[in-house]
Amino acid sequence: MWLLLAVNLFISAPLGHASLPLVINTWPFKDATDAAWNILQSGGSVLDAVERGCSRCEELQCDGSVGYGGSPDERGETTLDAMIINGDTMEVGAVADLRRIKNAIGVARAVMERTTHTLLVGESASVFAENMGFTVEDLSTNTSRQLFFEWRKGSCQPNYRKNVFPDPSKHCGPYKPLDSLTDPRTRNYASAPSHDTIGMIAVDAEGHVAAGTSTNGLTHKVPGRVGDSPIVGAGAYADSSVGGAAATGDGDVMMRFLPSFLAVEQMRGGADPSSACRTAISRIKRYHPHFFGAIICANSTGSYGAACNKVPEFSQFRYMVSSSETASSVLLSVDCI
Repeated sequence: MWLLLAVNLFISAPLGHASLPLVINTWPFKDATDAAWNILQSGGSVLDAVERGCSRCEELQCDGSVGYGGSPDERGETTLDAMIINGDTMEVGAVADLRRIKNAIGVARAVMERTTHTLLVGESASVFAENMGFTVEDLSTNTSRQLFFEWRKGSCQPNYRKNVFPDPSKHCGPYKPLDSLTDPRTRNYASAPSHDTIGMIAVDAEGHVAAGTSTNGLTHKVPGRVGDSPIVGAGAYADSSVGGAAATGDGDVMMRFLPSFLAVEQMRGGADPSSACRTAISRIKRYHPHFFGAIICANSTGSYGAACNKVPEFSQFRYMVSSSETASSVLLSVDCI
């Protein structure tokens, strides 16, 4: 409720076009939008804006699905994924399965600017962050510890195991493989409230574009699981000659289709952002009609849009926009297809 009260305006259909500069992000994370917008307004770069916007959500633990203290894995540990992309140079920095460091988007940018690599993972990513001067902190909280305790007490339900014994729908592990495999079409999808990501796109007055993501992943995930967020072209993509896109939802499915890359390529071919977003969602829907997910798109001239897949409990997707036209961050929504 407070999110709706915090914005000056709620619009049930996308505006479609705003004057530059522009910030757009997934979900109703107003503080993150404001943080990014303030950077652009003060003369900061689009990279600075994306980093600050995502890090603000990390600090606030947005929806418990971004930053520390949320989404414990099967061992009870919170780990972080993040990515940032420079649409001018096509440089990318990303981290996955990051531990002990709260500022995942900052570490992702350090990967981009302090190495010739694109993606660092696991313990080695954490050591890199420590060497770069990032503060070592415990990512667990009383909330995440309680989530893990209740999950163990409830026979580890829900979980993301299949084709193993003991029966993962009734028992905790350790698990061993079954000889036979089930039909992959019987897969259980994550429910809409269980997993979010902040994905953000920033476009400045000259049309420079950057995009980024940050998340603590899927609650009760198998340790080591990496979703779509830190994968370039899946979690986000940007090209200043075209625009940018960012995705959120069931990353294990969505990453297979590179929806953010596809959406940008659709815009490159002349599609408006709303149409590009719908094409990316429809491509996934063709193979996985019940997946949970959404995508935002913006081009380098200030047009924007979003699309989502309609499933039970998720028929409309909300996202935030800030531009010189809106005066303050605006909460928008789009009906799912």
